[in-house]
Amino acid sequence: MTWDPRKLDDLRRKFGEAHGGEVFDPRFRRVADKIFSKSGTRLAPYSGVPTFLSAPYLAVDADKPDFGDLQAAIVGVPMDLGVTNRNGSRFGPRALRAIERIGPYNHVLDCAPTHDLRVADIGDVPFASRFRLEQSHDDIERRIAQIVEADVVPLSVGGDHSITHPILKAVGRQRPVGMIHIDAHCDTAGSFDQTKFHHGGPFRNAVLDGVLDPSRTIQIGIRGSSEYLWEFSYESGMTVIHAEEISGLGIAAVVEKARRVVGDGPTYLSFDIDSLDPAFAPGTGTPEVGGLTTREALEILRGLKGVNLVGGDVVEVAPQYDATTNTAHAGAQVLFEILSLMVFSRFVNGERG
Repeated sequence: MTWDPRKLDDLRRKFGEAHGGEVFDPRFRRVADKIFSKSGTRLAPYSGVPTFLSAPYLAVDADKPDFGDLQAAIVGVPMDLGVTNRNGSRFGPRALRAIERIGPYNHVLDCAPTHDLRVADIGDVPFASRFRLEQSHDDIERRIAQIVEADVVPLSVGGDHSITHPILKAVGRQRPVGMIHIDAHCDTAGSFDQTKFHHGGPFRNAVLDGVLDPSRTIQIGIRGSSEYLWEFSYESGMTVIHAEEISGLGIAAVVEKARRVVGDGPTYLSFDIDSLDPAFAPGTGTPEVGGLTTREALEILRGLKGVNLVGGDVVEVAPQYDATTNTAHAGAQVLFEILSLMVFSRFVNGERG
């Protein structure tokens, strides 16, 4: 096939003087129209005050909260008093806010979530003390309960994984929820050093509190030397997929099993960054070799389109252990994917039955 100079003339007429926001394909035009000004400019990713995914910032009072007409609220939870190994995930929310180029278009799920949803970064959970773990959990539950009671869906950024217990106490207050949990660890251990409120046990606590349905819970990517601690997962009826099984099963089968376990009911999605192999995410408190690649993680998440999400979180990003910012970048991308999934959640779109 030879090059036709008439084709070049046609391309010049159509695209020669067009700016980046002039998109002719109707599918992509609807995205460009939300992002570009009429003159062809868009927000520079490195400018302005950083927020999660460059979402609008909305200040929400701690005592008299007003969430306006939001559908989803992204909230930072900078607390890592529950770690058993390396601390530092208190800096996770700030690190994810500083990632400058995620989205706004999700080409796989075909959505631009910060434009397709009424969403805002509402800042961080207001903590009364930086030293007291149990009190911090009370503060988290109180803030998330305010969000839930306003019929807004919370998307939280930790912080260590102990934060998910008080979040689930707020999200599952009316009825226990199912959960898709992507992690290196089951986090269903008992008490350590005189407390059960640590990052190794939030999901045992949530089940025993009646806010998490173990029969509708699946844990994906589990591995490492702590298997002897996770008997509660099996005893309670959770489904566990070890990292070593994933290659044999295939991502499609993992996704199909996750969808089957949670069904159509209200579902929470919790993503611990240590589910990724340390080659992709070294900046975390309890790294475990042999984990998911970023591509595998994204494929699993994108396969969950249509799951009825009622909330989600990304936890355990400890940026000071990562000289390249890869971990925060991966965490911000996962946050974007979860928010993208919320575009297709019946609950987020007002179906609360």
